[in-house]
Amino acid sequence: MSQQVRLSDDVYERIKSHKQADETFSEAVDRLIGGKSLRDLRGVFDDDQVATMREAIEDADREDQRAVREVAERFE
Repeated sequence: MSQQVRLSDDVYERIKSHKQADETFSEAVDRLIGGKSLRDLRGVFDDDQVATMREAIEDADREDQRAVREVAERFE
C-alpha cells in the first residue's frame, strides 16, 4: 500500500540529495529516518526482563559517574 505525502520543496530537495541512485524515494526516507523504532520492541520483553535491563543500565550509569569523578579528581 502506498500513501501520498506533501513535502515542502526544501525538504523534498534535501531528501532527493541524500537518495542513492539504486534506491526508491521510500527506501531513502526509511534509511534517513533510521528504519526501525524502539517502539517496535514494545511487548517483546516482559516486566521482569525490563526491570533487569533497567537495573543494569542504572548500574552502568553509576559506574560511569564514579569513573568520571575519579578522573576529575586527578586533575584537581
